[in-house]
Amino acid sequence: MFASQKEHAHYLGDDTYSQMTSATWKRDFASGLIILLPLLVTAYIIYWLYVRLAGIPLPVENPVVRAGLTLTIFVLLVFSVGYLMRTAFGDLVEEGLDGIMNRLPGLRVVYNASKMAVETAVSGADELQEPVKLETWNGMRMTAFKTGKSTEDGRDVLFLPTAPNITTGFVVEVDPERYTATNERVEDALTRILSAGFGDASDRPGTVPMDLSEDDEGTDGTGADETGTDAVESASSEN
Repeated sequence: MFASQKEHAHYLGDDTYSQMTSATWKRDFASGLIILLPLLVTAYIIYWLYVRLAGIPLPVENPVVRAGLTLTIFVLLVFSVGYLMRTAFGDLVEEGLDGIMNRLPGLRVVYNASKMAVETAVSGADELQEPVKLETWNGMRMTAFKTGKSTEDGRDVLFLPTAPNITTGFVVEVDPERYTATNERVEDALTRILSAGFGDASDRPGTVPMDLSEDDEGTDGTGADETGTDAVESASSEN
């Protein structure tokens, strides 16, 4: 065992020891950031929602009870409207709302886009989120998602997202034989796109892969042990 870090650095060499220390600090910082940052973001979103719900004017003094009551009323309202929409009267109400909103310039675009997004995400989530491989150019494939829609001439409508921002992309109409269905999970496809190709959903959470060049071979565990052993044997032979 080395008596101190200085002695350890003496046997390993200053460059090797510095590389080991730098890689360790980077790995520890990145691993901690991966764990803490999602928790902080989630906590902030929950706090933001709580403040908004607690700020709704209701005849309740306790802000916690007010937020819970507001959330309960919203959930009951959603279920009530959903039950109404499954009736004949609900169909008439929906047609009337669509007709009114479609007469409003500008707002009708927002209304129709948001309504279609909710319908697709809730009703047709399985078809929307099915990843496929689309060959956009000769020999190059891109990840797309089926929307469950098709054109009059028999082409399938696919959504081709951009990376890493999946909220933008292209809506393409493709013949069924032009794309290849895969057994890939939705999680794997989304992780690859959101990480710009660097991530993998099968990776163990909390770990950060470190790519080291040939000059940094001594920074990993194996290179460090071999370097340290050679240095100790050399020092022992000199003594």
